[in-house]
Amino acid sequence: MKGSLLRFYVGEGERLHGVLLWEWLLAEGNRLGIRGGSAFRAVGGFGRRHAVHEERFFELAGSGAIEVEFVVTEDEEWRILDLLRRENVRIFYSRMPASFDIINPDARDLAPPGLGD
Repeated sequence: MKGSLLRFYVGEGERLHGVLLWEWLLAEGNRLGIRGGSAFRAVGGFGRRHAVHEERFFELAGSGAIEVEFVVTEDEEWRILDLLRRENVRIFYSRMPASFDIINPDARDLAPPGLGD
């Protein structure tokens, strides 16, 4: 299949509707029928303000980044990005073309997303 790898970058303490933003993204991706998503904690990095954040600096605890990624079809990509626009979420993301499939799929893999999970 053809689609995209969407990767969202959020602060580990950012919240939306009282929930950590990375948790909200995963929950909403699941609700929208996206087949899977993952969140990863960054051990270091910097953003537009060029302040370096590293996990080892005690004084910067809680200021790190979380990457949330989904491998999605074009329709799934449209749904998650549209939701973020409607929720007025200011978020940085990257999009890369992706080809994906499952080796030795079973009957559940062939079912439409969101069914039987």
